[in-house]
Amino acid sequence: MATSASAEVKIDAPYGSWKSPITADIVSGAEKRLDGIAVDGRGRLVWAESRPTEAGRVVLVKEPDKAGEEPVDIIPKEFAVRTLAQEYGEGAFAVSGNMLVFSNYNDQRLYKHFMGSEDSFPSPLTPDYGGPVVRYADGVFDFRFNRYVTVREDHRESSLNPTTTIVSVGLNVEHIQEPRVLLSGNDFYAFPRVDPNGKRMAWVEWNHPNMHWDKAELWVGYISENGGIDKRICVAGGDPALIESPIEPKWSSNGELFFITDRKTGFWNLHKWLEHKNEVLTLYSLDAEFTRPFWCFGFSSYDFIQSNGNNNLIACSFRRNGRSHLGILDDVQSSLTVLDVPLTSINNIISGDSCLYIEGASAVHPLSVVKVTLDGTISRTVDFSIIWSALPDSTKFSSYFSLPELIEFPTEVAGQNAFAYFYPPSNPCYQACQEEKPPLLLESHGGPTIESRGVLDLNIQYWTSRGWAFVDVNYGGSTGYGREYRERLLGHWGIVDVNDCCSCARFLMDSGKVDGERLCITGKSAGGYTTLSALAFRNVFKAGASLYGIADLSSLKAEMHKFESHYIDNLVGSEKDFFERSPINFVDNFSCPVILFHGLDDKVVPPDQARKIYLALKKKGVPVALIEYEGEQHGFRKAENLIFTLEQQMVFFARLVGHFKVADEISPIKVDNFG
Repeated sequence: MATSASAEVKIDAPYGSWKSPITADIVSGAEKRLDGIAVDGRGRLVWAESRPTEAGRVVLVKEPDKAGEEPVDIIPKEFAVRTLAQEYGEGAFAVSGNMLVFSNYNDQRLYKHFMGSEDSFPSPLTPDYGGPVVRYADGVFDFRFNRYVTVREDHRESSLNPTTTIVSVGLNVEHIQEPRVLLSGNDFYAFPRVDPNGKRMAWVEWNHPNMHWDKAELWVGYISENGGIDKRICVAGGDPALIESPIEPKWSSNGELFFITDRKTGFWNLHKWLEHKNEVLTLYSLDAEFTRPFWCFGFSSYDFIQSNGNNNLIACSFRRNGRSHLGILDDVQSSLTVLDVPLTSINNIISGDSCLYIEGASAVHPLSVVKVTLDGTISRTVDFSIIWSALPDSTKFSSYFSLPELIEFPTEVAGQNAFAYFYPPSNPCYQACQEEKPPLLLESHGGPTIESRGVLDLNIQYWTSRGWAFVDVNYGGSTGYGREYRERLLGHWGIVDVNDCCSCARFLMDSGKVDGERLCITGKSAGGYTTLSALAFRNVFKAGASLYGIADLSSLKAEMHKFESHYIDNLVGSEKDFFERSPINFVDNFSCPVILFHGLDDKVVPPDQARKIYLALKKKGVPVALIEYEGEQHGFRKAENLIFTLEQQMVFFARLVGHFKVADEISPIKVDNFG
């Protein structure tokens, strides 16, 4: 019989067998995601919120007018706000005053809608092409010409090699016309931003074989009287001797262009364009990242403080030593003041009327939007309130939370260290005997060019509250530590990431924190590839779970969508490397259990990848299971699938590696070659 969380005497029970109130259905409820934030004409926050309980539907919601009132959905239930541009999407809506333009998921058309008239129906702005073959993202209003300027991805002629352009879409719903192409000829465009007078437009462009963070260019074009782009100037990235990746251009209200780039130092810092000289001025140099890699459209790492009026003050976030900070940068004084806010990971910043809206999280706060009130003076202490939370009642589980420890561990390269967040088992009602060490679940993040951030994630707490240790690894190639760290993976994907994950597991084992005989590994997408590679080419882990992971690099390259079609060329290398680093080609090396999960509508990693490795391991006699989900793409969104995936991983590892019985009532699926 379980005791309460406040009990003084704990129950003795093996690690992994503890009972926890953080159930899989609670975890799935906390899987609500934000797909963008904005501010309307009344200074109220508007956000795009994905809901697992509605099959992953993304809904636009606005902050209530009065305190104590509930947020209001502002689009009809027949619509979902989501773009499939570059497969990963986001940047699917924009707001000006009470006018809203958004991309609808089912047909991918742009629609116009007015907030405050929720009983009305959105009106289409773009033509109907008979299906979702034309996609739009990252749009802004250009009222000089009564139009919407946006990135367009056109699949009408080729699904594997769509044409990406910047186009203008008229805002007159009575006369729907074919969008006008403003910019074309490059493989990729992002961040079209029109200045306050409608005279100039900034944008970012890049071409194969580069990803944006490898090398990109920032341009400014002058808008002619007929709305076309006349003269063009390359602001950053055009110097072949200066490798950089400019991003996030923004115009201040007085017409100055700001942006972020990683020139010279290898860290993304804030800069300003001096138009009369066509020179770039560094606003503040710091060995920290003021933005993140471009995987999705529409993010905002900084904004101008509206209440200031003179555009001297910029609210910005920067990431250093595994933690995000909120800063106020004075453009004139070149000074940076760090504010005290309860977030250690910051994703987006939007300026409101005498306030800031900050999207982020911390080790004790789930993904949230915090409203920071500014009183006209810049001080380190500010007032804040939580406007939105992925899990509003998370505090009732706080006594179960395992707090992450940032660890630095040696890699196989002498003198090189890597980083991870380690979460020890934590449950106020249970304890294990002193002689026992907990099992470990190591997560290898996706991307692979992203960063694990050590924030409250109930997926992780699901494991730690049941007596598992958990570690989230930022292997070489992860972002957050500068270009040099990120480029460790170039030519070495499947080697550096795998070695670093194995080194981390050994480090924790040698430190006496985990049981070396119960080391498990999991990962999503590219993290699934690292998982399968670690099981095929190393002998460290005892079982693994791959969620929409990659098994065959050559097959992936042949079927890869345009955005990443050359990405793995840079990460892998020769045809020989593609073969030798593909787990599917070395199934004889597998000797421990594997469970695979995949969406049947996945266009990033085709489901055939999971089937191939499943059939090969089944034939070899290795314990293996495959779960396929209809209607799921690259990343699961439906609540029932999120629940099933988490529970089946838990019981799979417990049965085949853990040597304990889980406390939850879970009916395990059939595992081939086992039992």
